Amino acid sequence: MIGVGVLVVLCSSIVLCAVARWYAVRAEVVDHPTVRSSHVQPTPRGGGIGFVVVYLLALLTLYSLDLLELDLMVALVGAGTFVAAIGFADDHRHVPARYRFLVHVLAAMWVIYWLGMPSAAAVFGSSGSWPMWLSAVLAVLYVLWIINFYNFMDGIDGIASVEAVTVALGAALLAYLARPEDGLWIAPLFLAAAVGGFLFFNMPPASIFMGDVGSGFLGVSIAALAVDAVSRAPQVFWAWTILLGVFVVDATVTLLRRIARRQRVYDAHRTHAYQHAALRFGHRAVTLAVALMNVFWLLPTAWLVSSNRLPAGVGLLAAYVPLLLVAFYFRAGGEGETRTVPRRS
Repeated sequence: MIGVGVLVVLCSSIVLCAVARWYAVRAEVVDHPTVRSSHVQPTPRGGGIGFVVVYLLALLTLYSLDLLELDLMVALVGAGTFVAAIGFADDHRHVPARYRFLVHVLAAMWVIYWLGMPSAAAVFGSSGSWPMWLSAVLAVLYVLWIINFYNFMDGIDGIASVEAVTVALGAALLAYLARPEDGLWIAPLFLAAAVGGFLFFNMPPASIFMGDVGSGFLGVSIAALAVDAVSRAPQVFWAWTILLGVFVVDATVTLLRRIARRQRVYDAHRTHAYQHAALRFGHRAVTLAVALMNVFWLLPTAWLVSSNRLPAGVGLLAAYVPLLLVAFYFRAGGEGETRTVPRRS
C-alpha cells in the first residue's frame, strides 16, 4: 500500500507542478534576473504550489488510513498551509518581511502546540531539568531557523529540491531502521515523493522555480518532522539535523557574517557559499555536489548517530566541521564576483 501511495504522490506532483508552471506563465509570475540573481533568463516561479497541494492531500489521506497520528497531521497541514499561503502571496506580490516573519512565528508556535513541548533535556541528553520557557524558546527558534534558511538557500537550480528529497529519504530510512513499528518514517517518505515530482522540472536547467510558497513550506514541514522525532526517538532528531548540514552551515555562516558587516539580512544577495561555487562551476555541478555530500557523507554520519554507535555531539561535529571549512573556502557571506555562469552550461 505504501509503495503504491508513494508512486501516486510522485505522479500527481509531476502533473500539478506542470499545471503550476502553465499558470505561472499565463499569470506572468516570473522571476526576472537582476545583478543579485544567480540565473540569467526569466523563469516562472511559484511552482512549489504543485507539491504543496499534493503533500497536504497525502497527509490527509494517510491520516484517514490510520497511518499518521492526528497531532502530526494537524501540525503539518496547519503550519504548512500558513507558510505556503504567505509565500504564495509573496510570489505574486511582494509581502513585507515583517508580515512573513510574523506568519512564520505563528506557524512555529502551531507546530510546538500540536506536537508538544520538546524536552531540551532529552534532546541534549541531560539528566537535569530544563525550564519550560527555555524548551519553548529553543523549539520555536529551531523551527523558525529551518523555515528561513530554506528560503535563503533556494537560490540556484535544483538545490532546494535535491536537498529536500535526499534529506527526507535519508531521514525516512534512518527512522525506519531505528523505529520501524511506529511509522516515524512514513511522512518523510511521502514528502520526498511529492518534491520528487517538482524536481522533474527544477533540475538544471530549471524550467520553473519553487518560489517562497515551496521553500517556506519545505522548511516548516522538515522542522515539524524533526520536532516530532524528539519525543519518540531523539537520535532521529539529531539525524535530521545532521542531514540538513549543508544548508544549516552555509546559511548560518552567511547570516552571521552579514550581520557582522551590518547588512540587512532580508535584502537580496548572492553571497552564500553555494552561490559563489555556482559562479565558478555552474548550477548543475553544485547541485550534484550537494546530493553527493548528503548521500555519501552526511547520511552515514547520521546513521552512526541514529543507531547509537556515535554520540550526537560527536556526530554533529564530524558532519559540520568539514562543511564549515567548505563554507569558508567558498567565502560564505563574503562579497564575490558579479558575473554569472549561464544556467544552461
